[in-house]
Amino acid sequence: MLNYNDVVLDHFRNPRNMGKMEDADAVGEQGSAVCGDMMWIYLKVKDDKIIDVSFETFGCGAAIASSSMVTELVKGKTLDEALKITSDDIVNALGGLPEPKVHCSVLGVDALHNAIENYRKNRR
Repeated sequence: MLNYNDVVLDHFRNPRNMGKMEDADAVGEQGSAVCGDMMWIYLKVKDDKIIDVSFETFGCGAAIASSSMVTELVKGKTLDEALKITSDDIVNALGGLPEPKVHCSVLGVDALHNAIENYRKNRR
């Protein structure tokens, strides 16, 4: 049995910024064949800054908590600042994840980076 700390449990039970954003400027998708988790990160961007962000995640508690934390960490940041966020940043902000669940933070970062890449590709 995995033990989650209070921060992880709070983001799992009360996820921030959850839900599909209908008018998103970009969407990033990421999934894991290993565990079956799927994540979508939605971005609203103005003047190269993330003004709104949301997510949909189908997966375990750690995947939901990681997605929630990603949205908290990037809101208000420029796209370049958001690209610098790592899975370690997410794990640290959550106060740690059990080793078998660290991959969930990687999925969150990958979904974010995919959304930013899609935004930039569609703006060229």
